[in-house]
Amino acid sequence: MDKKTFYITTPIYYPSGKFHIGTAFTTVAADTMARYKKMKGFDTRFLTGLDEHGQKIEELAKKNNKEPQEYVDEMAKMAKDLWKMMEIENDDFIRTTEERHTKIAQNIFDKFMEQGDIYKGKYKGLYCMPCETYYTESQLVDGKCPDCGREVKLMEEEAYFFNMKKYEQKLIKFYEDNPEFLQPEFRKQEMLNNFIKPGLEDLCVSRTSFKWGIPVKKDPKHVIYVWVDALTNYITALGYGSSDDTLFKKYWPADVQIVGKDIVRFHAIYWPIFLMALKLPLPKKIYAHGFIMMKDGKMSKSKGNVIYPETLISRYGLDAVKYFLLRELPYGQDGVFSPEGFVERFNSDLCNDLGNLLNRTIAMCNKYFDGIVPAYNGKLNEPDSDLEDYAIKQIEKMQENIEELKLDTSLEEIWKLISRTNKYIDETTPWTLAKEENKEKLASVIYHLIENLRRIGIALRPFMKNTSSKILKQIGIMDENVNFDNMDKYPNIKEGTKVIEKGEPLFMRLDAEKEIEYIKEQMKNN
Repeated sequence: MDKKTFYITTPIYYPSGKFHIGTAFTTVAADTMARYKKMKGFDTRFLTGLDEHGQKIEELAKKNNKEPQEYVDEMAKMAKDLWKMMEIENDDFIRTTEERHTKIAQNIFDKFMEQGDIYKGKYKGLYCMPCETYYTESQLVDGKCPDCGREVKLMEEEAYFFNMKKYEQKLIKFYEDNPEFLQPEFRKQEMLNNFIKPGLEDLCVSRTSFKWGIPVKKDPKHVIYVWVDALTNYITALGYGSSDDTLFKKYWPADVQIVGKDIVRFHAIYWPIFLMALKLPLPKKIYAHGFIMMKDGKMSKSKGNVIYPETLISRYGLDAVKYFLLRELPYGQDGVFSPEGFVERFNSDLCNDLGNLLNRTIAMCNKYFDGIVPAYNGKLNEPDSDLEDYAIKQIEKMQENIEELKLDTSLEEIWKLISRTNKYIDETTPWTLAKEENKEKLASVIYHLIENLRRIGIALRPFMKNTSSKILKQIGIMDENVNFDNMDKYPNIKEGTKVIEKGEPLFMRLDAEKEIEYIKEQMKNN
């Protein structure tokens, strides 16, 4: 029987500068979901990439004395190097300057023209260059771009327009028939009430005022404007419209498309309409996450509050950074990065809670049982039964939350299990059982501790692969045995399994004052 498929995408990022931790979050979130689905036995495909056209790229290249292609080639290398450093396991990396994309994007534009979805006109409007978007006066916030807060300028040029009104009622019905399509729920209401139901404006889909883009085949003085070009990457990367569309037939429609809240409108309105015009199935779910903010607002070089993932990874390790990003951004809401918060999470959650649980357990197994995991002999201590029931429930909750993309809550449920397991040590006082020579009860304690560490190690695998491997290796579990099967049954660990002789600390406690100052200094220097 063929495996179930799972196709997940990040937005394709605009390479206008170095990627900060906000961009890293989106990619880490998608990577976490892809890893989890692989562990659940799904045939998984994970796409990320770059949106490489547009006026801003043309101007940035000129400013850096480069040709646009040279500039985006360098930025693509930067992005790929960062994802490699972060051990992102994407299956494909699409660039909108690649022929496999440009040819099909042109054909899609042609198809829209032939169907009467696109018409030529003149556009006069308020334009935000960083967002590559036109706005009406009423959409501005304090006279500025509603998405990025920057200045807009009045522009006029000949352009092609997509007839959005033609699909307005169809889109409303789709939302009514598919209540889970856009998550969280408040984003769906925002799109419906603020943009769709008041009436859609036709969308400008070509430009003549710059050249760095895909030419319209039937009218090459026009280049295809950002959203027809950019959004179609999710299907061109699968070979849609090409001579080999095997991947498209296998993986489309996407199961989850993760985007930031700043581009939700384009993915929740324009993208579905384009797909409707192509008579293709729509994605099953679009998830719009919030931003990682600083205490004083958005990250900005002028404020001296930008932090890059490389800075944190090189000093604190990859998994500590992943843990912080995934734990601190609440489902669909903004989260806050602060040096104090990062160091607190590191010392409290990673060192004290998780690290100490592993170290104490390994030490006791070596001290009392010569490093051999004792056999499961039932629930001999009063807290054993409660611990087993709690562990099973927590693993269920962890999986329920990750399935709903509530990654922060999923991690929280794992940490509740870690805390409960630490409490179990205090409840059973194995050192007292050892003094009393109550070998059977002591064996039960050590078995339950090792078994919970196995569960914790497996549960952490989608989020923190390296930490997961270290935990499991120290308790004698091989990687080939890492999956979610039988997580609801006791016993699991084979009698006679050998733990490591001397446990290695997962995370070394930080000097809080020193590290907070270090991070602040790095932010100023960025």
